[in-house]
Amino acid sequence: MTKNTHDADVAFIRALAELLNENDLTELQVKRDYAEDDSLNVRVSRKPPQQVMAPQQMQAPQMPMSSPAPVASPAAPSGPSDPSTDPGAVTSPMVGTVYMQPEPGTPAFISVGKAVAEGDTLLIVEAMKTMNHIPAPRAGTIKRILVEDGAAVEFGAPLVILE
Repeated sequence: MTKNTHDADVAFIRALAELLNENDLTELQVKRDYAEDDSLNVRVSRKPPQQVMAPQQMQAPQMPMSSPAPVASPAAPSGPSDPSTDPGAVTSPMVGTVYMQPEPGTPAFISVGKAVAEGDTLLIVEAMKTMNHIPAPRAGTIKRILVEDGAAVEFGAPLVILE
């Protein structure tokens, strides 16, 4: 009986791994309760190979469109390197959809070159129909915006570089 349970658990874990790959997910967690004192808790995860690159590729065309070229030019050489390693990187605390303004048709919270105070809202990440305001961790100037309005973000993805 233990052998059958073990084989079923292995098959279940393999199915979760396939589900993770087929649906391009980064993490799955499942708990199976067999009996009062018997359960299986499985967490299958993988590091997204190109998730960090996508916001950079979206940002590159946007950078030349912003007027302050002197601010954008110094940021360009550090851009191709991983922006999540930048000491001024503000990362997403959750998986969700980014919104740059409080509601459609209103001005964006931030723009490149804008000074922000600690606690100012940088943008909103919507997760499960909840609007989560992402505050500035410290006062500074927006050096780069790494995401576009309406883009999906992963947990830990860099959103903004704060100088």
